[in-house]
Amino acid sequence: MASALTDKLSRLVKEMRGQARITESNVQDMLREVRMALLEADVALPVVRDFIARVKDKALGQEVLGSLKPGQALVGIVNSELAATMGEGIADINLNAQPPAVILMAGLQGAGKTTTTAKLAKHLIDKRKKKVLTVSGDVYRPAAIEQLKTVTAQAGAEWFPSTPDQKPRDIALAALDYAKRHYFDVLLVDTAGRLAIDELLMQEIKDLHAVLKPVETLFVVDAMQGQDAVNTAKAFKEALPLTGIVLTKLDGDSRGGAALSVRQITGAPIKFAGVSEKIDGLEVFDASRHAQRVLGMGDIVALVEQVTKGVDMEAAQRLAEKVKSGDGFDLNDFLAQLQQMKQMGGLSTLMDKLPTELAGKAGQVDMDKAEREVRRKEGIICSMTMKERKHPALIKATRKKRIADGAGVQVQEVNRLLKEFEQMQAMMKKMKGGGLMKMMKRMGGMKGMKNMMGGGGMPKLPF
Repeated sequence: MASALTDKLSRLVKEMRGQARITESNVQDMLREVRMALLEADVALPVVRDFIARVKDKALGQEVLGSLKPGQALVGIVNSELAATMGEGIADINLNAQPPAVILMAGLQGAGKTTTTAKLAKHLIDKRKKKVLTVSGDVYRPAAIEQLKTVTAQAGAEWFPSTPDQKPRDIALAALDYAKRHYFDVLLVDTAGRLAIDELLMQEIKDLHAVLKPVETLFVVDAMQGQDAVNTAKAFKEALPLTGIVLTKLDGDSRGGAALSVRQITGAPIKFAGVSEKIDGLEVFDASRHAQRVLGMGDIVALVEQVTKGVDMEAAQRLAEKVKSGDGFDLNDFLAQLQQMKQMGGLSTLMDKLPTELAGKAGQVDMDKAEREVRRKEGIICSMTMKERKHPALIKATRKKRIADGAGVQVQEVNRLLKEFEQMQAMMKKMKGGGLMKMMKRMGGMKGMKNMMGGGGMPKLPF
């Protein structure tokens, strides 16, 4: 996420921290570098000017000059002003309305509006325990209605049918009536997008807004558009009373400019960020935590949340009991551990939330290659019979050849997996006294995560 900007700013942060004495000269040099980094990241020029002016004013004040550690004080100012640029703290979604609370989704074609509608449905079901109905008013794109039906099912929400020959206004009113009669808490209305802003689109969505009177009008914008994202957000803000912004594809953004610009340009708070393609890949946007990630400080809170969500504590308990009882750790258990890693969102998304210094150590391993290795190991185990997984000692030369052929790999890779399995099996034997469950419980807490990340480097991964 915002890799180019993060790389530059994290290097500057390291240099600033080491400053024993802050002068107007080295503040000017630092700000010049920050200014260039922000402009290259496609941050809007007015936003850059305002940000630099605020940092300069505070950097040359007593807060820094009178500090015992002026370098660290300066980093603190840059961090807090970055967060202020994107909006202070968290702007939660407003559902204070007579049910159903209507949320209108607006944006350009290709921004990820339909997928985001389903992700938001998933978020409201899981986090707010709401009964959610979705409906598509996009009668211009043939696949839009079916796409919403598919992703809504994945989210666990209910979908209201519509057809391309209907008018968006009629669809919305029918869905609202259905939502009222069936006691839905929230109605999410996906609207049509366009490749460019045009008067017909704007008039149609204005009419929908007037009819539905939504509690939230969210503008969905592709973070990778950079400056274009800001311009389109501004145009929508002039046409509609936007209550919030959803930034999509934040995980693929190499520039990061949209996140830093869109809040200040539109005046609407960033409420959510799309951080992966998965149906649960939507995070409540926290400006302070995002600022830390942009500066290369990582986001340990988000990392703990992701690991905790991905770890199946019941499965961990069963494995702990199994090992404790002396049944032993077999290849089915090894496969389950690999699958747990995938449920956590993959290695690259975990590394994205680590501070740059720690992620740099892990970065020596090619993350894409590592994830391919995990999938290859999964394929090898899935090519084994249940008996072979339960009793790995049975796997001799002819069986290895069959397994390798079935997984499309060389026999050497089967041997390598079996060796790694034996190493993990030996480790599990040492945890026979209940140590495994203690370790898994620690993963669910902040203290444990900090111990894992800070007290001895990166944890050993199964590849």
